[in-house]
This record gives sequence, structure tokens and C-alpha cells, in this order.
Amino acid sequence: MKTSNAILPALCCLLAFGLSGASAQDAAPADPGAPRFDRAVMDSCLEHARAQQDGGDPAACIGLASDKCMEEPGGFSTAGMANCLGQERFYWDARLNADYAKVMANAEAADAELKALDSAIPGQAPVLRQMQRDWIAYRDSSCLWEEAQWQGGTGGIVAASACAMRLTAQQALRLEQALQRDQ
Repeated sequence: MKTSNAILPALCCLLAFGLSGASAQDAAPADPGAPRFDRAVMDSCLEHARAQQDGGDPAACIGLASDKCMEEPGGFSTAGMANCLGQERFYWDARLNADYAKVMANAEAADAELKALDSAIPGQAPVLRQMQRDWIAYRDSSCLWEEAQWQGGTGGIVAASACAMRLTAQQALRLEQALQRDQ
């Protein structure tokens, strides 16, 4: 089957950005021969970073598992790299969504307390919601720009996947940090 030049980049972007709606648990590659992402690499790195006496940096874990995934057979192909980066993005996206829900619940509780006191202070929840919407738009446009710099080359798919994974990870860690402050 021949795929038109206009359809192929769109399909690759959908796969790279994971717009299929799959969850982090569903992130196993459809092709049994494709390189596999090991979430234990991420979990171990993050646990180690948090256990450091000097306040280890969880951001140092970003990209670690996708890099290991790319070392497997097939991992250095364009499809393999996009697969590995996409799977790590799924991992971070699941963390981001879980922490966002918790941060939102905390914000709504704080807003309810202020409302009970008849406070005129603006609520946190609407601002948090708008921040997240703005961040999603920023992530998406930033990663499209990264891809566009490749001028249609296949490296653009990998660049966009790496961008989406990195920015999603950074936002997940930001929300996690907000949760830790709230506790």
C-alpha cells in the first residue's frame, strides 16, 4: 500500500505524540520486535533522586528510560526513537495527570475555605485550570516548531517526540513539586 507524502507525517506525528488516547500502561509497542520502554528505570531513578540527602534532582531522570530503550535493537531507527520517546511521554503524562488532579483538588479545597470566609481573594482553581490549558498550547506549538526546523525530514518526528516528552516531564515534576509544598 502506498501512503501519500501528506498522510505519512500526520500519522507519524499522531504516533509520536500519542494522540491515540492510550494510557501509560498501554504504551507497550504494538510491534513485538520494537524496543521496549522500562518504567522501572524511571521509577528507580526518581526514587533515588528523592532519597538523596542533598536533594537530588528528579529532572536528571528525564530521558533516561527512553535513552535505554533506544539502545535496544531497532531503537536507533526513526520509528524506534519515536516509539521510545513516546512511551516515556506516556509515563510522564500519566504522572502529570494524576498530580494535576491532586493539585486541583487542593486548590478547590483552598478556594472553598476562602469562600467560607467571604474572602475577595481570587481562587486558585480557575487560575490552575487556565495555566494548564495554556501550558498544553505552549507544549504543542513548541514541539511543532521543533519539528518544522527539520523541514519535512524524518528527524522532525524524533525532535517533536523528544520535545513533547521533555516538556511533559518538566510539567509533571512542576506539579509534583506543588503537591509537596501543599503537604
